[in-house]
Amino acid sequence: MVQLAALAGSLVGKHLLRLPIYRRGDIIAMAAAGGLASVYHAPLASAIFVAEIAFGVTALQRVIPLIIASGSAMIALWLLGSRSPLYPLSATPFTFSLPALGLTVAIGLAAAVAALALLYLIERSNRVFAGLASLPVRLGLGGVLVGALAWATPDILGNGYEVITKIMSGVPLGQGLLLLLALKVVATALSAGSGASGGLFTPSLLIGAILGLLLALAAQVLGMDPGPAVLFGAIGMAAVLSAVTQAPLMAMLMVLEMTLNSGLLFPMMLATVLAAAIAHRVKSYGAYAGMQAHFHRAEAKYDFDTSLIAELVVPGLTFGPDRPVDQALKASIASQLRYVYIADDNGRFLGVVSIHEIADKVLDKIITPDAPMQCVLNPRFPVVYESQTLQEGWQVFSSTNYERLPVLNNPRERKLLGALSKTSLIVKAAEFL
Repeated sequence: MVQLAALAGSLVGKHLLRLPIYRRGDIIAMAAAGGLASVYHAPLASAIFVAEIAFGVTALQRVIPLIIASGSAMIALWLLGSRSPLYPLSATPFTFSLPALGLTVAIGLAAAVAALALLYLIERSNRVFAGLASLPVRLGLGGVLVGALAWATPDILGNGYEVITKIMSGVPLGQGLLLLLALKVVATALSAGSGASGGLFTPSLLIGAILGLLLALAAQVLGMDPGPAVLFGAIGMAAVLSAVTQAPLMAMLMVLEMTLNSGLLFPMMLATVLAAAIAHRVKSYGAYAGMQAHFHRAEAKYDFDTSLIAELVVPGLTFGPDRPVDQALKASIASQLRYVYIADDNGRFLGVVSIHEIADKVLDKIITPDAPMQCVLNPRFPVVYESQTLQEGWQVFSSTNYERLPVLNNPRERKLLGALSKTSLIVKAAEFL
């Protein structure tokens, strides 16, 4: 349904709006958000998810049309008679207690491990199936292997919606939960690796529901009373989905909308963020390729905003104020620099000398080649300080047309440390621009 909705959006952008291909992204994203809302009855989570995956941002101007599209899909479903959440749990309260919070943390940790195992198996499965050139052969082999696993438990077939419904309804599933958990992970990896578009959303929800339920039952066996086990199944759903997709805000909102249990907000916040953070810490960027680029850009931008100019300082041409100007001319020819820096015997920055100005004045016979550099000194040249961030250095460069700026230790002592080049800043900024 999501793919069909995205296709419809693409066709609308192409044939009705006649947008060029690079302008259709927002239309396709809106359509995908509507399709996702139709599937999961979670309009806000659908809008946030598409924003996080497609754009890597949740800027208001880009989220608003997604919310409109998701809300429109929900209105259509409401008019067609579908007016209830997928897994209603609003009547089951979550009780805050030390056992409940401890179990929530345990679910977050276990969810990260389960998600990493799932993503690893999917990656390995992709590599193995990639050795088969024929797509029908890959799909057939994947189907045979999944079918063989289904002999142990048929509940691994499909996306798992029916099993989740049983778990949320409190229907006992016997002693095979652990086996179902392991086989569902393997079956999902085989399906995805073979090229079958079976999705990861609901399988992740099922894996999380089983994981949360198992841990809650284990806590009860150990004599703890964390509360109704079904609630921790819902927390597990959000935690595993968060770690698999690396979109914790979406995972939290989606399960909240699917259960209508606002009491789960805090424990799901704790479990989803913990699971996503651990998964990301071990360099997992989730199941969606676009997330890796978004993470890299965000990390590069944070690094640019927080790194100090001191890290990029390079030596600059420096002379005393009494040195003859012809030395600056010779040094400039060798280094191809337009400016040399002037500092006193204590290293205090006095200003800069322009090579072009020296050449013009020598040719016009205003000064001689042995004239001291202080006669052409410019003391008002812009500077930066080693304790400033690269972002602040960028702002200084944006107001000038210079290629290099002198770097001083601080505004009071003004000791010359070297130079900062515009090129070095551009190279750093290119990582997120």
